[in-house]
Amino acid sequence: MIIDPSTTAPVDCYKLLIGSITPRPIAFVSSVGADGVNNLAPFSFFTAVSAYPPAIGFSPMVVKPGGRRDTRNNIEASGEFVVNIVSEEFAEQMNATAVDVPPDVDEFALSGLTPVPCELVAAPRVKESHVSMECKLIQVVDISQEVFGGAFVIGEVVRFHVDDSVVEDFRIDPEKLATIGRMGGDTYARTTDRFDIARLGSAIKRE
Repeated sequence: MIIDPSTTAPVDCYKLLIGSITPRPIAFVSSVGADGVNNLAPFSFFTAVSAYPPAIGFSPMVVKPGGRRDTRNNIEASGEFVVNIVSEEFAEQMNATAVDVPPDVDEFALSGLTPVPCELVAAPRVKESHVSMECKLIQVVDISQEVFGGAFVIGEVVRFHVDDSVVEDFRIDPEKLATIGRMGGDTYARTTDRFDIARLGSAIKRE
């Protein structure tokens, strides 16, 4: 099958992307509005983009005509946000925030998750998350304002909050972190079935 995106419905291109690029890590992004209301939302178009300085990026997709996600609006206004890593133990609470609600709704209260103050940004982090990253906005790269379009939000990590129980010598224990990933549709994946392959000729020193 050969598929031309220019003649394919955006929703079908979306299905191909989320069904092929799997599993996708989840950026559980907390931000705060100009009115002081906390916002919390998951995004599965998410990755690390740099280690020096540490930087991460995620994409808030346009989900309705003329609509921009509250997360993006808050970040562009404040210049900061927090990415919280999602572990299976609070997957249901995370999913409760994946709803389209007005900007004056606090998704921390909606989900029952606990906001904890950060050190350098005004947005709170999620207490239940074993790893949270305070970020200062570097750039928002606009891709498209059409439905199923979006942008790439890049932030510099200015603080890591890591639960002592999941880390030793800067190495995260994947068994203890127990992250989940998005597949297509409503399906998620666990990260419990793993295998090692030694990388040959790597330029990155891992020890």
